[in-house]
Amino acid sequence: MTHLENELKKLKADTVQMYKLVLTQLNKVFHSLNTFDKDFSREVVSTEKRVNAMELQIDRDCENIFALYNPVAVDLRLVLATLKINNNLERIGDIAEGIARFIISEKVPFDEALLKRTRFIEMFKGSINILEDVLISFENDDTKMARSIFQKDEMLDEINTEANENVSNYIKENIDNTEQALNILSIIRKLERVGDQSTNIAEEIIFYLEAKVLKHK
Repeated sequence: MTHLENELKKLKADTVQMYKLVLTQLNKVFHSLNTFDKDFSREVVSTEKRVNAMELQIDRDCENIFALYNPVAVDLRLVLATLKINNNLERIGDIAEGIARFIISEKVPFDEALLKRTRFIEMFKGSINILEDVLISFENDDTKMARSIFQKDEMLDEINTEANENVSNYIKENIDNTEQALNILSIIRKLERVGDQSTNIAEEIIFYLEAKVLKHK
């Protein structure tokens, strides 16, 4: 195995670790919301520094590979894709931290009727599922699974589109819980962006493996 092959193998392994860390962040914040155990949310906020550090390290590794090995063809595409995937993952980490801060600010658990009306739990589970799928796709070089992400993201878009009306109707009936309803709306917006970032990652996986650029198509 050449030095370049070793570096690319390490780069991919490190990126998989970044995936798993961000996925853990999202799972912890979901558990925190379900159990109203704020310690999990506080842990997510604290761990965000580690996510940022990993992003910087992977960026530096990509730059070093460019400078030292001048990769071409599929090797070049892997490094270019990793740079973008790394940025998408860091943003998902930011989203998890943002949701954690909403949970920490709540005085009481979220109203079950509010969660049901907004399809909130369905959306949260869908966001986690999409991120799990892009991780498997990246690990296994599976473009078929990467393409399945686009359809799954449509469900998140649908819930997000319905959110304004659903939250508005809830507030009319539960005026005293307006602040919590608006917080749920904000979290739904964040979860929709998890889907967007995941589709971006799926596009980069397809670019890396098939040399096809899907952006803006």
